[in-house]
Amino acid sequence: MARVTGSHLICKALKLEGVKNIFALAGDHILPVLDVMADQDFRIIDTRHEQAAVHMADAWSRITEQPGVCMYTTPGFANAIPGLTNASHTEAPVISIAGCADTHDLGRGAQQEIEQVAMAGPMTKGSFMVRDARRIPEFIARAMRLAFSGRRGPVHLTIPIDVQEQNVEEDQVIIHEPKEYRAGSSLLADPEKVRQAIALLHQAEKPLAVAGSAAGYTLSGDALRRFIETTRLPVVTEEQARGLISDDHPYAFGFFERGLNRAAGKIRDADVVVLLGRKQDFVIGFCRPPNVRADAKIIQIDPSPLEIGRNRGVAVGMLGDVTSVLEQMTKEAANHVWKDLPWLDELRAVRAAQAEWAEDLARPATPMHALFVHKTLKSILRPDDCIVFDGGDFCHFGRSFLPALKPKHWLYVSSLGMLGTSLPSALAAKVAYPDSRVFMLTGDGAFGFNGMEFDTAVRHKLNIVAILGNDSAWGIDRQIQLGLYGRAVATDLRQTRYDQVVQGLGGYGEFVERPEDLAPALERALGAQRPALLNVAVERAISPRAEAAIGRRKAAAQK
Repeated sequence: MARVTGSHLICKALKLEGVKNIFALAGDHILPVLDVMADQDFRIIDTRHEQAAVHMADAWSRITEQPGVCMYTTPGFANAIPGLTNASHTEAPVISIAGCADTHDLGRGAQQEIEQVAMAGPMTKGSFMVRDARRIPEFIARAMRLAFSGRRGPVHLTIPIDVQEQNVEEDQVIIHEPKEYRAGSSLLADPEKVRQAIALLHQAEKPLAVAGSAAGYTLSGDALRRFIETTRLPVVTEEQARGLISDDHPYAFGFFERGLNRAAGKIRDADVVVLLGRKQDFVIGFCRPPNVRADAKIIQIDPSPLEIGRNRGVAVGMLGDVTSVLEQMTKEAANHVWKDLPWLDELRAVRAAQAEWAEDLARPATPMHALFVHKTLKSILRPDDCIVFDGGDFCHFGRSFLPALKPKHWLYVSSLGMLGTSLPSALAAKVAYPDSRVFMLTGDGAFGFNGMEFDTAVRHKLNIVAILGNDSAWGIDRQIQLGLYGRAVATDLRQTRYDQVVQGLGGYGEFVERPEDLAPALERALGAQRPALLNVAVERAISPRAEAAIGRRKAAAQK
């Protein structure tokens, strides 16, 4: 009778799901499974910190629509918790697998013992301990089903080392194909509600669609584009939906960030707001006045019933897969005649005014304004390039300026605001797009969290180009402190030579201080044939996002 180990069963179950890349940091509790994986068709991308491994799995899963698998030891799992927390905000279908001490020692003060399953619980959609190798495929199937159902998110499995090594008879193990345990995503809405939604839109004078994270559970933006072109409805996009419809489309009005995009701020004037997989959270002011008009009609489409009407009642709520419901709405909309509304000219005027504002700030100067840096980058961008942003003022200027032209090619910091995600995310993007150029934008503060992952980039030949805006500060927080309290506290940094750090790790690094040197430095970085970082000295300039934060806090204080 053929026998297999738990490690072989982990590999078999993951292979059935099409998993080829494993983001990991080796250690005693996962050595058995790593040893088996080394003889099979897996690419193990080992990082310098477990948090970065989760960030890579997070970005990989959102870019490819495939599960992102990360693995680590027990103390490594403790390091991974921040990454899992971020993945819950990005809604990434991450499968976290941690080893631990032998099951018979658990609860007795085992090696490095912590309550892994309980720790992961609040930050994941599910957290489980596997105590029998024969059930490994069952638990991996459960994790996959949970991760991809409804609003997506991470799932954690702890598989003890003795379970990985356990020898079992193969005919005692039940393994199903993914199609047998994962339902399709084409969940349709009630046709009557579709008709109601289209009737509302047809009567609207100032409609606006906001495509959020759950609208981006697809590799193609065709459904959104057909809907917009049929209804001539203006749309703004965010999170995973960025690039589903190109920002240069005549009905697209860029990034949904009210503090960075003036067209997005016009949602306060809309009479019908269509939430396409967009939550009613703080980003949209909870859909409450004055952020959204009191008399505005809300149409909300979401894969989770918990999100529909969460903070404000809706005129039409439709539970379903956003892409599938959009196809229903497009078909219904084709029964009506649609025309361009004067509202579109109003939005275009606002966008043109912002472009003029950006152009004025992007003039060459020493030190450089962030927008000059982003304008220089924009001048060399190709449609297939991937841009990955971190948080902070330098990146906020970029997010307000650089367009999303293609699905899954424009990534940025999550609603958690966790800094340091850009480097591991950019590396995952390079794994997904080996033939495309990947540009990473970060600040000097954010770089400090995962900067050692340039070693990972060098070892795995992931040749990204990073542009670091160095204002020698925790920029956005320093600006908010000055605006609210008149002084900076614990937010000043040194003008550190991060380029030399990257050189020391085997990459290409260059320090850029003058605006005329930036474009040639970019060309050298692109031609270096290794991971590269440009350490660019920039002005301490306040972003519209920081200005908006100061305004909100002052208004709240007055109340």
